[in-house]
Amino acid sequence: MSCRIEDYGLIGDCETAALVGRDGSIDWLCWPAFDSDACFAAILGTRKNGRWLIAPVEEIKKSSRRYWDNTLILETCFETADGAVALIDFMPPRGHASDVVRLVRGISGRVKLRMELVIRFGFGTDIPWVKRAEDGSALLAICGQDMTVLRTPVETRGEDLTTVADFEVSAGETMPFVLTYAPSHLPVPKPINPATALQETEDFWIEWCSRCSHAGEHRDLVMRSLITLKALTYAPTGGIVAAPTTSLPEKLGGMRNWDYRFCWLRDATFTLLALMNSGYTEEASAWHNWLLRAAAGAPANMQIMYGIMGQRRLSEWEADWLPGYEGARPVRIGNAAHAQLQLDVYGELIDAFHQARMTELKLDDESWALECAVLKHLAEVWDQPDHGIWERRGAGRHYVFSKVMTWVAFDRGIKSAEKFGFKAPLAKWRSLRDTIHREVCERGFDPSLNSFVESYGSQLLDASILLLPSVGFLPASDSRVRGTLAAIEQYMMRDGFVLRHDPREISDEKQPIEGAFLACSLWLADAYVLAGEIDKAQALFDRVVGIANDLGLLAEEFDSGEGRQTGNFPQALTHIALINTAHNLSDAKQASEKPAMQRSK
Repeated sequence: MSCRIEDYGLIGDCETAALVGRDGSIDWLCWPAFDSDACFAAILGTRKNGRWLIAPVEEIKKSSRRYWDNTLILETCFETADGAVALIDFMPPRGHASDVVRLVRGISGRVKLRMELVIRFGFGTDIPWVKRAEDGSALLAICGQDMTVLRTPVETRGEDLTTVADFEVSAGETMPFVLTYAPSHLPVPKPINPATALQETEDFWIEWCSRCSHAGEHRDLVMRSLITLKALTYAPTGGIVAAPTTSLPEKLGGMRNWDYRFCWLRDATFTLLALMNSGYTEEASAWHNWLLRAAAGAPANMQIMYGIMGQRRLSEWEADWLPGYEGARPVRIGNAAHAQLQLDVYGELIDAFHQARMTELKLDDESWALECAVLKHLAEVWDQPDHGIWERRGAGRHYVFSKVMTWVAFDRGIKSAEKFGFKAPLAKWRSLRDTIHREVCERGFDPSLNSFVESYGSQLLDASILLLPSVGFLPASDSRVRGTLAAIEQYMMRDGFVLRHDPREISDEKQPIEGAFLACSLWLADAYVLAGEIDKAQALFDRVVGIANDLGLLAEEFDSGEGRQTGNFPQALTHIALINTAHNLSDAKQASEKPAMQRSK
């Protein structure tokens, strides 16, 4: 039985990441990259689908865990009747190979422990051939293209297709375990020094965190979210995955289980603002350059998401041998939504470039040419139905937020051209901008509800309409925005959190209702800030961070009935929204001219 989602901690090397349960088991790791096949997939099945457990043999009387300050080094302490030990887990910044290091340190007494290593390549199905290295210094597990190398002074043995070890640690002793990945056709990687790797990893993260410019309230929360965002960044390209996992269910026992190990254009502006407002211009620039490369080509072929290196073919299939997290099936690999038409991503792309220019981030000389090509294409397709921000499957609709973001695209294109002297068909863009604005206000606003709605002709709401004031479509003081906020409060909240879909909707999907979408709750807090309702914004922000796990990590959603986090974990968009809302609150309380998330217009 896997842990609750919030019972996991994250470690990573900025090219992939692993989830470590509070029970001492690594239950998820895709190697060598975020989008590779998993070699530990127990979180979606059982221990037989791959995991790496190190834990006391005797009953655990008490346990606790923490990250070392300003790092991604995870320490879990176990107390038994015989003593106490600390399990220190980390992945050093990627060198010639990728390593997972686990150090068992004795704190008091003498504790008996057991190590169980179950490697199953191919998302938990492929059993490797295990052998000793010629010099006896390592244990090799090889299957097809993949190889892992285990090095430890502890004596290991094979049991039931599992590598196990029984050992004891006394106070003051440290027992290291290092598991290294390498392609099977290459020579066995050279060993690393675990103690040196620990120091270098600590130094890396402390130096990185020292660059954070946020000095306001909630700095610890912002810093942990920034570290998480950095950990979800694929360093070679600058791409940021939405989450390191696939198919953790949006509703326990449901079927809405998706692969999030890809990079969404939709997160572009939120991500840039979170990074730039926190002092991380280098990461913001790398993200911008990833965007530029990924979106290059014919605008008609622009996708809503890409692989970490900009791959476009993200074919979706089902791993039917995996029973799913707590039985939530199917387990999906790849994401078919990449082929959908979602008009809002065009606005996100143009807005991201505009925000970057406004903060004097150096852009590639080709950026403006790409933007002009995108806007030329958008002028031809903006009035088509699409699948919306929530990637609805089935027939398209005229989603209000999608149309608003096409307005954003032309608005930011106009503003960039005016401010920076770029050549552009301004008269045409201004006409389209006015046309879209007028249409949204006429067809996307329901007078009887006094609210904007999900799509033209509908009386259902949608959490994305909370972003209208943030993107500058209408000011927060506008009566239609105030009415929308009131309608969201009336119809779209459950136990103090915001849902993304209207619960009054009758769906054809025969499955449980999903939890509250955490980023949406923070979007409402941002809208409160813009409306001058700081106390309500603070209360909502506190409510969201209050359900973070003990390590400060958040998933995509929260099931208030079960009191559990749900969806893929940790979720970049949730942590990005947390960073931006923290900036907003801090700036508003300091009476700055505009909150950080109020985008430059």
